[in-house]
Amino acid sequence: MPSNIEIKAILRDRAAAETTAAALSGSGPEILQQMDVFFRSPGARVKLRIMGRDYGELIRYERANLAGLRPSHYSIARTPDAEILLGILTKALGQAGTVKKMRQLSLVGQTRVHIDTVEELGDFLELEVVLRPGQSEAEGRRIALELLAKFNIKTDDLLADAYVDLLDARRRSSSPPPPTT
Repeated sequence: MPSNIEIKAILRDRAAAETTAAALSGSGPEILQQMDVFFRSPGARVKLRIMGRDYGELIRYERANLAGLRPSHYSIARTPDAEILLGILTKALGQAGTVKKMRQLSLVGQTRVHIDTVEELGDFLELEVVLRPGQSEAEGRRIALELLAKFNIKTDDLLADAYVDLLDARRRSSSPPPPTT
């Protein structure tokens, strides 16, 4: 199963991050509009990433909710039938949440640099050091730490939770209290 070393952080200075990503990648970013629909699944997260009417990716991943560098093990199946697959998975598993985001993707060596604007949450930086076959997690961590320093990300800005969890917590905190009897 493919794996990567991931880190997610609140982005305090988007312009600086965009400048750093462009300088490190040597090119402009790819702009992606994404909607991730999460499904109920024990033991791992399962989401359908919809990137257009006719294209999506079904992704299953296992990752600890830790603020910092963390390994993620994943599988991806691409589909030209995202809407049909969404209906099937919704009926079979039930939805657990939806995340809508605009992602600026830059490639820096073997690292996917994501500058994300997530609806209802704001701006974030996510790094995914995609490990090569036989490459150690320690090497992936070293690469991620070097990039964090270049993006000037502070420890206090690191996040443990997935976007879907942050949205769920936000919605629960802003919902009215249940009626008392």
